[in-house]
Amino acid sequence: MPEISGQCLCGAVQVTAQTENPILRACHCDMCRRHTSGAFFSIETVPGSIVVSGDATTYRSSEWAQRGFCGICGSTLWYETLEDGRRNLAAGLFPDGGGAPLQMEFFADMCPQGYRLAGDHTRLGTRETIAMFTGGDD
Repeated sequence: MPEISGQCLCGAVQVTAQTENPILRACHCDMCRRHTSGAFFSIETVPGSIVVSGDATTYRSSEWAQRGFCGICGSTLWYETLEDGRRNLAAGLFPDGGGAPLQMEFFADMCPQGYRLAGDHTRLGTRETIAMFTGGDD
């Protein structure tokens, strides 16, 4: 199984993970845009394969999730759901975004007018995104 390795801006945090069929996802929700000043791009990795070393810090951003960042340079590291501990690693940590193609946008109806992502991929609106993550229709 292929492994990807990356680091934060200052190099204090090192990250490795395994990828089976890596894809990029972009999230346009308010919290992601505030955290990254744009869409949050994550790369899909094999659950349980992530190894993080260095000065990683977390911030609980909601009742169900926390965000990881470098305690020295502030680079975004991940978005993690608390219920299952699943970390969605920031694609920018890895050279060429881990070499993965963009396959999905979350909260696409919240994407600012100043940018749009090109390409033929899945774009989920707010209702669809929430339904996907909660298993419901609302």
